[in-house]
Amino acid sequence: MVNHRPIRRLAAVLAALVLVASCSEQPAPSGSSASGSRALLEHDIVRGPFPWTDRDFAYDPDVVRFAVFADLTGGEREGIFEIAIEQLNMLRPELIVNVGDLIEGSTVRVELNRQWDSFDARAGKAQAPVFYTGGNHDLLGKEMREAWQDRVGPRFYYFRYRDILFLVLDTEDYPSARLEEIAQMRREAAAVAARDGWDAFRQTPYARMPEDTTGYISQLQSDYMVRALADNADVRWTFLLMHKAPWKDGDMRSWNLLERYLQDRPYTVFHGHKHAYLREERNGRDYIRLATTGGVFLPANGLAVDQLVWVTVDSEGAHIANLQMSGILDKTGHLPLDGDNTCLEIKDCFN
Repeated sequence: MVNHRPIRRLAAVLAALVLVASCSEQPAPSGSSASGSRALLEHDIVRGPFPWTDRDFAYDPDVVRFAVFADLTGGEREGIFEIAIEQLNMLRPELIVNVGDLIEGSTVRVELNRQWDSFDARAGKAQAPVFYTGGNHDLLGKEMREAWQDRVGPRFYYFRYRDILFLVLDTEDYPSARLEEIAQMRREAAAVAARDGWDAFRQTPYARMPEDTTGYISQLQSDYMVRALADNADVRWTFLLMHKAPWKDGDMRSWNLLERYLQDRPYTVFHGHKHAYLREERNGRDYIRLATTGGVFLPANGLAVDQLVWVTVDSEGAHIANLQMSGILDKTGHLPLDGDNTCLEIKDCFN
């Protein structure tokens, strides 16, 4: 009698191999699993086709996500910044930075304390830490500079979060005599704006002087930032946060030196001041001017919009997403803090 058992076993093994081969023709995305060890995606589908695309998951523990807000003063519109903080809490960034103009400014310390108390209370409602940057409304003047140093700390500094370097600059870093001279011109220009409007402001000596665009960075500050770059040469990205645009003055040696030390590393610049969005490319890098997060709309300067910026840093670089505040709704489909009744778009503010 012929023993058929070995033949049957061989047939069973071949059938199993065919089944395994057919299941591997359409693999699930990397990181998914139908069984075995835990994976990012688990399912019970044992063979294809699979009802999803075959792209890898974007999850990466090395990804850093943070947010940036723009000028909220310089004619602050009531309630906008509070809405922005609620929206940021919904987005859950790891940290929050900005480009300055956090208070309106004053020459009277009692009033400066009141303004800082107000900003600190509102910023303190953010779930993530908020790192301060000074603008001309915060730092342009002896009294404002002293209030900042007493209440906030250094006017310029750096910090490293994981393997990302942040340089926070003071673009009102004038010598004392020049600081007071420009501060007086700005006070006179602000009085014109309050009386005659922002079109008249643009014709004032302050608004027409180069420093209103470029600001100033001292050699002391530049040297400090160069040392920070040297001490953190191993970071994967560097972000510069400032209010004005010192590169617009091609002869500012302190800024030119800093750019020279930046040239061999990936970096991004965020600045503000003009209340209008603009993205420029310089040295092959993004130099991004933010619009407003509650400051007065100035459409004559360009794209005027209340915005937040969402930044994602991963192995491929820094990815920038501009978020218009009027489109960041809560789970009920409304803007937080009764924002539906607040002017967040220029077309609504001037109707």
